[in-house]
Order: sequence, then C-alpha cells, then structure tokens
Amino acid sequence: MSAIPVLMIDALAVSLDHQRVLDGIGLTLFPGQRVALLGESGSGKSMTARAALGLLPAHAIVTGSMRINDVDVTHLPALSRPAQARPAMVMQDTLAALNPLTTIGHQIEQPLRRTGLGRTAARAAALDLLDRVGLPDPERIARRCSPELSGGQRQRVCIAIALACRAPLIIADEPTSALDVVTQAQILRLLREVTSAPGGPALLFITHDLHAAAHLCDRALVIAAGRVVEDAPMPRVLTAPQHHHTRSLIQSAASCGIACERLYA
Repeated sequence: MSAIPVLMIDALAVSLDHQRVLDGIGLTLFPGQRVALLGESGSGKSMTARAALGLLPAHAIVTGSMRINDVDVTHLPALSRPAQARPAMVMQDTLAALNPLTTIGHQIEQPLRRTGLGRTAARAAALDLLDRVGLPDPERIARRCSPELSGGQRQRVCIAIALACRAPLIIADEPTSALDVVTQAQILRLLREVTSAPGGPALLFITHDLHAAAHLCDRALVIAAGRVVEDAPMPRVLTAPQHHHTRSLIQSAASCGIACERLYA
C-alpha cells in the first residue's frame, strides 16, 4: 500500500449561512481502498463529497484540512486544482452532471483524450467503457444525448465517464440508486474490479444502501448530523455496531428484508 494517502481529510468543518453542516470530519483513503460513507438523507454525506470535490458554495466557511495526492486543496475550488488533485465523480443528479447538448460518446472521449489517447483509440476505449457498465449497443448509446436516455442509462454513463478520467480517486454519490438489481450488481462488480487492479483508484462510496456498501466496501464511516459517529471495517460495523445511529441503520435495512450482517456471520 502506498505511504501517501489519496485522500486525507482532517477535522473538516463547513458552515453555510452561519449554520454548521459538517463538524470535525476525518477520513483517510489509500490507493485501492473502498470506503463507504453511510448515513440518512441530510446527514452530511453529499456535503462531504462536495467538499472533497471542491464544489462547495463560494460563501461556505471551511476549516480543517483536505489533501488529495498530498496537495492541499482545502480552499481550492475544483477548477483551480492541479490535475493530480482532481477526483473523478459520479453524482446522484445525472441530468445535471451530463451535458444535454453533446453526445455521450464525446463526453466520455474527452477525459480519455486528456490521458494521451488519440482520437481513434479514445473512441474505442469509450465504447469499451459503455459496454463494461452494461449498456447494450454502445455505438448507438454513444451517438445519443443525455435527454434521450433513461435515468439508469444516464447513471451508467456517469460511471463510464468517471472511469475514463483515470483519476486516483473516484467519489461516487449514490451511483446505483437508479439501477435495477441486476445492473446494480454488475456496477458493483465493475467498481470492485477497477479499484482492485494494480494501481487502481481509491473509492469513496456515498450511500444509504447498506446492502450495496456491504458487497463493495472494506470499511465504513457512519455520519449523522454532520459528524462521523463510527469508523470501522465493514464486517465490524455490520456485526457489532458501536453507535446507536449505526444500529438504527442496520435495523431499518433489516425491516426491509436486508440482513447485511449475514454476509459476515
């Protein structure tokens, strides 16, 4: 394992309009690690992602520190960061994430071209990524624009674009929420395969889906009211939760027929 973390967040606090929305967040990811950030809606999961991505509102007050690839990005918005300190992202709002005025193929090819591929090679790699994320007839999908696709198709396209960036870190905010069970399993396998490969990226998997997190991630942080209340290996989080909020999440999943702890029984 590399001695330098891909992502290191220390005592991060964020205030918006005089209200503290994140308070003392700490998180460290090394290359190839898959960490889940779990919590209910409004707990601070997506705000943590926005902070790491450099997408906080301009009026946000930020204290603490964030480093990506050993670059201090605490007060750097996304476009001011050097290339090696820009994570790839998979956002929950796929309509906002994709450009409706250009083709899907073009949007995947652009980050591939920036990695040094020529036009023909980038086109081939884009089609391969569309195939790997489970989209049928990649050539047809590549010619379409985002409004012509379903929500699940757009979400898979966003994952393909994140993989095309070949970034050291992928931040995925609810990347499987619009997918059916079969496609979700395919995407989770793909993310595991990519992060497990030699030199693969780290993954920060932000979700309220305990089942998906249990199948993909090695470690989990549970966040509530803007604070991390539990940080432990995934098996321990599911079989011996220490915080009442974690226990509540597991009980809620169980009430829906999802007994994730059986994976580690």
